Amino acid sequence: MLVHNWREVPKRAWSVRLMALALLFIIVEPVYTFVAATWVSGNLYIQLAMSVITGFLAAAAIIVRIFVQQKISGDLNGKPSAEG
Repeated sequence: MLVHNWREVPKRAWSVRLMALALLFIIVEPVYTFVAATWVSGNLYIQLAMSVITGFLAAAAIIVRIFVQQKISGDLNGKPSAEG
């Protein structure tokens, strides 16, 4: 089931932004590795750094996904708060 404002979520949600950035790193890494392998002999550290950055971005996306983002969630997607 989609949230009522599903068109706004990709534009404003930090989890979506971070996952898009992680996807960019996932796409760029093999391209860079191929190009660097032809010109630079030791690119192990760069590969490692790109993998670590991708992992951190994915982890950050998971973490920010669980927080309420007021610009998107508003009044918790139209549902009343569960607080006592």
